[in-house]
Amino acid sequence: MSSLQLLHDSPPLFITLCGLLGLLFGSFLNVVIYRLPKIMEREWHAQCAELHGQDSAVRHEPYNLRVPRSACPHCGHQISAWENIPVISYLFLGGRCKNCHAPISVRYPVVESISGILCVFAAWHFGFGLATVAAVLFIWALIVLTFIDFDTQLLPDDITLPLLWLGLLFNLYGTFTSLSNAVAGAMVGYLALWGVYWLFKLFTGKEGMGYGDFKLLAAIGAWLGWQLLPLVIMLSSVVGAVVGITLIVATRHGRNIPIPFGPYLAGGGLIALFWGQQLTQGYLQLLAMP
Repeated sequence: MSSLQLLHDSPPLFITLCGLLGLLFGSFLNVVIYRLPKIMEREWHAQCAELHGQDSAVRHEPYNLRVPRSACPHCGHQISAWENIPVISYLFLGGRCKNCHAPISVRYPVVESISGILCVFAAWHFGFGLATVAAVLFIWALIVLTFIDFDTQLLPDDITLPLLWLGLLFNLYGTFTSLSNAVAGAMVGYLALWGVYWLFKLFTGKEGMGYGDFKLLAAIGAWLGWQLLPLVIMLSSVVGAVVGITLIVATRHGRNIPIPFGPYLAGGGLIALFWGQQLTQGYLQLLAMP
């Protein structure tokens, strides 16, 4: 019996394997969340230096998702393999650096746990097949975008654009929707928020959101189809409004301080991935009731 056949015939084994993969890859997601904005910033500095005819020092210092090795930001202690076991190492070390005992951000095990839990749920929900592979990639991209947007109010093209093309690629085979619905979803997703952006700017003179939000909703549309975009927008708007009002009231978060919308789009996209059809059908049935 082949390995693929074994996974097909044993759902508990398949779900467990997906959970372990989610935990392990969650550790890499932490690296992407931390380093990608820094990589982008270094590239911007290098480009600015080039425009001014200067030589940028950062160009000669290798810094990417592979090098340098992960290290404690306080003392520079390089993280060994056993210190990098998802969740377990954090608990074993008591949430502190082995060398200097400085606190380690709780975000690391949180991201790993979210990745593991969502991968388990995707494997259980979709079962063995291409849909689970696609769902896992979708989940990982949305996790990274969520935390980067929280930190920097940026949604990097390096993730949103490949995510859009991947959605169209998977839907060549009708994984989540037809290719025509996916293409329409990408177009409608981008243009919907683009229109809101310009209407808001026209009436207020301010920018209400960034272009990264347009691209993220376009990517979600490419994965799920245009039919689920109203649900995604409604869910993300409701959650975003509740969180924004809570921040303003409870923490005196200034009204002029930007609140990232990307995490709420990502949350709406995940809900629609798993329950979008049921929620939409339930809503339509509710409207049809006398």
